[in-house]
Amino acid sequence: MEHRNVRAYNQRAWDTQVEQANPWTLPVSSEVITAARAGEWSIVLTGTRAVPRAWFPPLPGAEVLCLASGGGQQGPILAAAGAHVTVFDNSPRQLAQDRLVAERDGLVITTVEGDMRDLSAFDNERFDLVFHPVSNVFVPELQPVWREAYRVLRPGGVLLAGMLNPAVFLFDRDREEQGLLQVRYELPYSDLTSIGEEERLRLNGPTSPMEFSHTLDDQIGGQLDAGFVLTGFYEDRHDTLLLARYMPTYFATRAVRPV
Repeated sequence: MEHRNVRAYNQRAWDTQVEQANPWTLPVSSEVITAARAGEWSIVLTGTRAVPRAWFPPLPGAEVLCLASGGGQQGPILAAAGAHVTVFDNSPRQLAQDRLVAERDGLVITTVEGDMRDLSAFDNERFDLVFHPVSNVFVPELQPVWREAYRVLRPGGVLLAGMLNPAVFLFDRDREEQGLLQVRYELPYSDLTSIGEEERLRLNGPTSPMEFSHTLDDQIGGQLDAGFVLTGFYEDRHDTLLLARYMPTYFATRAVRPV
């Protein structure tokens, strides 16, 4: 499979994940939206750790892009907190979850389908906040994501991004299921090149999205190369992954486009 086909493959895969009720495709409840309207809300960039409220710009009236963040979770909460929210995602079914919450709870949310590496649908300096949870693991290259996020942010705008520690991809998954961590794969890992198609289907199944690890150079250094200034960092852990018993498996960054 060539790189240009990854988007189409992962689009179909995430549409199927919605049908299979993947936890990241389940819309928030009306009770959560009511609480957010009253100022009581939290959202995640990674697995379970809430993003510090101090990381957000003032939300009332802010233009927010939820980048590769469909599923009816973060976008509706930010809209209920007062932001003007656009949710951009590759999966039509994920975007439909955001529209479901908006229609159910009287929110105004714009949804746009597209590739996170190409934000040409938006003008320069359009947004005050780009909220980008762990999702760039589903594209082979990362630099276009950072460049586009920088372009669409206004000077002083904030990029909040969640990412996977590349160490997650080092280990033999059959051994991991047996409770053992055995290094097998060279990093950066790619579902296209690090593993054969037959084995990928056996391990992941036919409905899972393709995944790609990214180096810390690309994940952190790439933001700096795009022009961002990093102003915040924290780590988080999976609640099921064996490696998470021994080290953090997620991290999140706060970056600002300089004025």
